[in-house]
Amino acid sequence: MTTFMDVHHDMKGITAEQLSAAHRADLAIEAEEGVRFERAWADPDAGVVYCLSEAPSADAVKRVHERTGHPAAEIHPVPLSV
Repeated sequence: MTTFMDVHHDMKGITAEQLSAAHRADLAIEAEEGVRFERAWADPDAGVVYCLSEAPSADAVKRVHERTGHPAAEIHPVPLSV
């Protein structure tokens, strides 16, 4: 499994409740794609949301987000962390 950080744009004004609902939607179907979403962060003023996951591929992450209605603009592998 690879760790991925994905980025969503155009989410200006997102609330904690909306972020939590989007994350729960991802969690509800993540196993169907072999993904495990760990955490999500948001900057409501900038309209940017970040999600951290472990997945077999970036395409698997992409499919989950597309199915739940909030496609990721960017998906980056994270090969190194401390």
